[in-house]
Amino acid sequence: MFLLVGYGTKMGLAPMHTWKPDAYGEAPGIVGAMLAGGVTTVAFTAVLRVRAVVAAAGAGAVADHTLLAIGLFSMLVAALFLLATRDFKRMLAYSSIEHMGILVIGASFGGAGLWASLFHVWNNSLTKGAIFLSAGNIRRAAGARTTDEVSGMSAITPQSAAIFVAGMFAITACPPFGPFFSELGVIRAALATGHLTATALFLGCLLFAFFGLTRLVFAIVDGRPRVVSTATVKRFPETASVIVPPLVLLGLSLWLGLATPPILQHTWDAAVQSLHPGP
Repeated sequence: MFLLVGYGTKMGLAPMHTWKPDAYGEAPGIVGAMLAGGVTTVAFTAVLRVRAVVAAAGAGAVADHTLLAIGLFSMLVAALFLLATRDFKRMLAYSSIEHMGILVIGASFGGAGLWASLFHVWNNSLTKGAIFLSAGNIRRAAGARTTDEVSGMSAITPQSAAIFVAGMFAITACPPFGPFFSELGVIRAALATGHLTATALFLGCLLFAFFGLTRLVFAIVDGRPRVVSTATVKRFPETASVIVPPLVLLGLSLWLGLATPPILQHTWDAAVQSLHPGP
């Protein structure tokens, strides 16, 4: 339990998530991308290692039930905050909390669920990188980060706004982006193991998170630009150096969804055999 609390804090699982909104809200876009796509992933692999040791000691069922409970709680907390926040940088923190919950939920559903979680690690890292970088562009161009101060960014930073919207659809598991297929794998594993109630709660949290994300993203990109945005528009030209990186990451997420490389699939198979040798 101490190890789960420690690594769960690194991941940002609720209720150990309180550092994430402040850290992601204040950090530059590239730092947020590294935190969401790298640091939290390393913590998740540590949780998987600990889960394997606990299972070898004969308490695998307890570990799985604990991961399932904390994962669903993280998704619920994230969905509720996404419905209320007005800060699009903090929105990304709550989205990260949601996806950390998805990872540990998948890991609690046996080998198939663990495979889907490993798939989702890659999808989440790539998609989060794209959306964090595009959000950083919008933040610098607008000079603010809340819906009270920012709107109409599709007119000020049209390319970054388009990537931001596409990243939002990707991170909410809209096909054909990779997160759709990895989250579908988690749902299939849940149904195969008889977790019907958990599946219903999982889908409900995804729905509310979708409502929260779309509400805030479209409030930022649509409408008439506010004064604070128009006053700073000349300070942030959309050059290739700030547009190409998030676009490449978004393209990789799309590629993983449409044509997952066999080498990655074999790697995940080997990881599942190592971490969860049972069915």
